[in-house]
Parts: sequence; C-alpha cells; structure tokens
Amino acid sequence: MNFISGKPEDSISLPKLRNTLIRLEDTIIFALIERAQFSVNDNVYKPGMYKYEQSNGFDGTFLEYFLSEVEKVHAKVRRYQSPDEYPFTGPLPEPIIPPLNYPQILKHNNINVNDKIMKFYLEDIVPSLCMPGDDQNYGSTATRDVECLQALSQRIHYGKFVAEAKFLDPKLQPKYIEYIKNRDVGAIEELLTDKLVEEALLKRLRRKALIYGQDIEENLNNLQTTKQLKINVDIVVELYEKCVIPLTKEVEIEYLLARLDE
Repeated sequence: MNFISGKPEDSISLPKLRNTLIRLEDTIIFALIERAQFSVNDNVYKPGMYKYEQSNGFDGTFLEYFLSEVEKVHAKVRRYQSPDEYPFTGPLPEPIIPPLNYPQILKHNNINVNDKIMKFYLEDIVPSLCMPGDDQNYGSTATRDVECLQALSQRIHYGKFVAEAKFLDPKLQPKYIEYIKNRDVGAIEELLTDKLVEEALLKRLRRKALIYGQDIEENLNNLQTTKQLKINVDIVVELYEKCVIPLTKEVEIEYLLARLDE
C-alpha cells in the first residue's frame, strides 16, 4: 500500500488515495486485456472437473483450487497482513517473514465483499469479455482470472480508506456522525457520492481502454495504431458502473456504519 508513509494523518489524504485508485485503473484494464486473449474456457469454472492431490477431498472448480493455492503462497509472504489486501479463500497459513509495522489508519473491521466480486466477474465479465469456446489454455486462463480478481478486490476495498478520509474532513464529520447514529444509509451514500467525479472516472476509463487496447505499429515515417481493439471498451466501463462503483460504495457505507463502534 504505497500511500502509507510518514505520519498516519498525512497518509489518508484524498489526493493520495485518488492517485492510487487511478493507478489501479491501469492495472485492472491491462489484466482484463490479458484475460481477453483467451476463450471463456468453461471447464475452468465447473466443479469436480479435476482431482487434486493432497487437497483433502476438494472438488470445487479449477479456478477455486488455483486461487486457493496462489493465496496460500501470498499469505506466507504476508500479503494479507497489508490493510488493503483481502483474500478470497481461507484458512491461510501464517507468514514466514516478520510482519511490517503498518500505521493504524482504519478502524478494525471484517468487511470483505470478494464473494460479490467473484460472482459479478464470473457471471457478467468473463462471458462478455472473452471469445466463446474452449482453447484448452486453462492454466493461463486461471492465472489471468486471479490477476483480475485481486486487482478488483484491492480497488473496491480501498473504499474503506476513502470513507475514512471523508469522515475525517472537519466540515463533513458532524454530518457523518449524525447520519451514522441515525443509521441513515441514504444520507450517508448521498454525502459520499460525487457525481462529477464518477462521470470523469468513466470518461477516463473509456479513453484509457481505447488507448491501451490498440497495438502500435512502427514504420519508417511514424507510429500508427491499429483499428482493431484487444478489448471491448464498453465492458470496462460497464464493469465500473455495475460492479466497482456500487461495491465500493457498499464497502464505504458498511465501514462508516461501524465507524463509531468501540
């Protein structure tokens, strides 16, 4: 979590958070582009397709198995001790290297919406992003799926830091406290929402997807971009409209509702 440095109160500023969120847009777009190079490959998502040695009778999907094994390795190098990382699977092993001393920015919470991220990704994104059919590249498919899911999870759970930063705004804090005490979810959501920022985000995403989705060909005179895109730009925008933005708000609201708890 690269914005955590120096004094805790300096690390939670909205400008720093926005810079991180914009960088994560690039990560997500490139991960989607990589996943789009492979077919849907339904066998990756069908339970019981394969038998897994030393897995205590696990008979889930290949993606679930692969994701679990990846997260076990990542847990050993303390990935999930970072306050912006949330696993999809568990239980996970303890780290084999000493912990880092992260500043305590967030109030303690157990908010994790990875199950909703997984559902949207498998039911909406993969079928619309990828070519139908089976190219048998199951290992590459699962690898790209994991990259997409982890990037989406980090981006969406950053909502906790955004919510904390907004709560700490001296001008808005009295309103947040009032709405939290009244459990007024609608008022909290309205206070959190900035329509202009959301519109600018979606426009920026569309431009990025158009640029990143093109191949650049070099000839002796100039650089040229190809007209055929490696990704459907509308899918990237839809992902944010229907998944990233709503789930981020859900995380923010859940966090704030528990913000005053002892």
